[in-house]
Amino acid sequence: MFLWSLVVKLNMTGAELGLIMIIIGIIMLIAEIFSPGVFMVVPATVLIVLGAIGMIAPDILLSWWSPIIAVILIVPLMLITVKMYQKLSPPMPPTTTVATSLIGQEGVVVTMVCPGNLKGKVKIDSDVWSATSDEAIPVGARVKVIHSEGVHVRVKNIGEAFIPVECRQELR
Repeated sequence: MFLWSLVVKLNMTGAELGLIMIIIGIIMLIAEIFSPGVFMVVPATVLIVLGAIGMIAPDILLSWWSPIIAVILIVPLMLITVKMYQKLSPPMPPTTTVATSLIGQEGVVVTMVCPGNLKGKVKIDSDVWSATSDEAIPVGARVKVIHSEGVHVRVKNIGEAFIPVECRQELR
């Protein structure tokens, strides 16, 4: 009703109203590009299509057919847009590491692990965790998580430390 009274007051034609709708629709699409997820694609597309109809057939835009055409456009466009956003978004939320998910994971010692303290550090995947063990484990040794509590892990040695060839010669 507001739109109709505005058209009557300004003495607009359907083509002029259609052009205004196209411009507003394009502005909304540009806003969506710079702020994705605001969900302006559906109303912007409806405005652009209704504006194009107004440019082609101005009398239809100013008739009672206009709201019916808008509703007919909104439903499929909304479904298409939702499917498009589902394809663009990640398939699942990023995983978070919880203490229990670390049990059984393997990693490498980055700071010597000593029994009875949590000063040792192990790298599991891309995260570094405070670690302790029942035995001293040197830097570079492969370890497996046997227990986890909070942000600390208890590990056991499953492989010897990797010592570069240059260092092995110096040890002899």
